[in-house]
Amino acid sequence: MTNGFGATTTTDDVLAGSDLSRKRVLVTGVSAGLGVETARALVAHGAQVVGAARDLPKAERATKDVRAQSANGGGLELVELDLASLNSVRACAEALVADARRFDVVICNAGVMRTPFGHTADGFETQFGTNHLGHFLLVNRITSLIAPGGRLVSVASSGHRYADVDLDDPNFERTPYDPSMAYGRSKTANILFAVEFDRRHKAGGVRATAVHPGGIKTELGRHMQPGELDKIVAQINAQLAADGQPPYQWKTIPQGAATSVWAAFVAPAEDVGGRYCENCQMSPITEGLVSPASPGVRPYALDLERAKALWAKSEEMVGERF
Repeated sequence: MTNGFGATTTTDDVLAGSDLSRKRVLVTGVSAGLGVETARALVAHGAQVVGAARDLPKAERATKDVRAQSANGGGLELVELDLASLNSVRACAEALVADARRFDVVICNAGVMRTPFGHTADGFETQFGTNHLGHFLLVNRITSLIAPGGRLVSVASSGHRYADVDLDDPNFERTPYDPSMAYGRSKTANILFAVEFDRRHKAGGVRATAVHPGGIKTELGRHMQPGELDKIVAQINAQLAADGQPPYQWKTIPQGAATSVWAAFVAPAEDVGGRYCENCQMSPITEGLVSPASPGVRPYALDLERAKALWAKSEEMVGERF
């Protein structure tokens, strides 16, 4: 599918001419970066956005300008959500269900990256527990609120290429911990969750897709060691140069959030349901060595049986069945 959009497309490019005045959207991670920009773009086009964040005072400060840019009745309200605590996730979900207002789109945007080895409040490895299990529990507990024709957007990453999920050792109890591997597992889980959610709910008119925002300099990299990011980029550029390609280009935050809002409101649901997208396009399936700057999703991240198995393991870990 070609739509004229690409890596440099911004949120405002994607939503140009769109009237979202009757839409209601839940966005997680609205205290910085992509979450704030996603909320801003939606509110500016008339949507009612519920922004979830662990640190509400920080989110209030970060979204001050979002309210100032509201148009066509758009607005923003904040709710507390700590994805690293199942108690917090359940409390947030219960409050939303009690409120009973429908959502047209849920965008699972929040996450952590390359954290030191640690555990969530419930004993899960930090990245898998926060990036995947927190969202898994939240979305499943509020699925009844997603309106027919609605969508789930799971913000994943090309980092899924680092590793498939390990359903036998999700908490690194036997595997030596590596922050990149742990991040890769959690991002593969984000994609597989969208695949299985889409399979389960498409007959009811709700579709799900996973997206890669691209490389953006945000707070997500705060756990990396000084100089680590520069070293990674130097390695990427060396490989690109060897392949005769130009140096790696960072995206701006509006460019990074573009694929989320495109998948949520612009892309045809049948095209993106159960798929992985980047640069406001569907991504090709890639195997073997792939240039870091090239689009593509690993086959294991879209594997239907793997998605079912992860769902079952996730239910076991959170202690609930859906």
